[in-house]
Formats: sequence, structure tokens, C-alpha cells
Amino acid sequence: MLITLPPDYRPSEDEEFMNPRQLEYFRQKLLRWRQELLREAGETLSSMGQGGIIEADLSDRASVETDRALELRTRDRAGKLIAKIEAALRRIDEGEYGWCEVSGEPIGINRLIARPIATMTVEAQQAHERRRAVKREKQERKRERGHNPQDPGPSAALTD
Repeated sequence: MLITLPPDYRPSEDEEFMNPRQLEYFRQKLLRWRQELLREAGETLSSMGQGGIIEADLSDRASVETDRALELRTRDRAGKLIAKIEAALRRIDEGEYGWCEVSGEPIGINRLIARPIATMTVEAQQAHERRRAVKREKQERKRERGHNPQDPGPSAALTD
């Protein structure tokens, strides 16, 4: 079913969630975003393919190398973002787009407008980030204890 959206269409909370018009709106938004990222990646490859670093001054050469490394890191992040965009497009095709992968609740129109690749509600995302932070803290403490063999850890204080 082909859906044509009015040029000024913007999904609203007043509509049925993830109706065909909303799905088409997000499909178009994701496709435009992916196309823009691919265009920028092409420009990066084109500019990097225009020869080596020809700066004679060492500090200029270092600056150019730093700029290129930053650009490559940015392109790597863009590649990961393109993969997330493609996953969101698959979710649209499969009828799963807009629904939280954790709770099954609607993600929310405003969140999807702001971040169309979102896979969780704000609440589920916050809980996920808290769990990751706790896990990182535990790993960090474990590493710190591992580097100092004299430190028996917090449990030793309980046995005295």
C-alpha cells in the first residue's frame, strides 16, 4: 500500500500509534538520514583519496594526521548509525517499529521524532544505562583491586 504524506505532515499523539501514515513518515525520515550519512561518507572517501599528506612542517603534518584520524572515527560512528537505521527500517517492515523491545510499550512519538532509531522507552533506556553504569563500576573496582595485591578488598574489613 503506497501512502503519500502531505508535505507538512508530522505525527501526533492524537493519532492511533504507529498507523500507516506514521510508519511512512518514519520510513522516509530514516531513508533521508541514511542517504545523508552515505553522501557524507562518500565525500570523506573522496577527500582522503586525493593524495597523501604533503605538509613539510612536522606540526602541520601532525595536525593533518589528527584531522584525518578524527574524520575516520566519525565515519566509523556513522557506519554504526547506518546499521541502526537499517535495523529500524527492518522493524518498520516487520511491524515492530515504535514498540519498546524491553517492555513492549509504545516508545512515544516525540521520542521517535527526536531519535527515530530508538528501541526503548525513556524509562527502559534509563534503567538499561543504570545497569551498564553499575556493571562498569564493578569492573573498574575489580581492575583496581587486581593491580594492588596488598589490597584485600572491602570484605577483609568484615573478618577482623
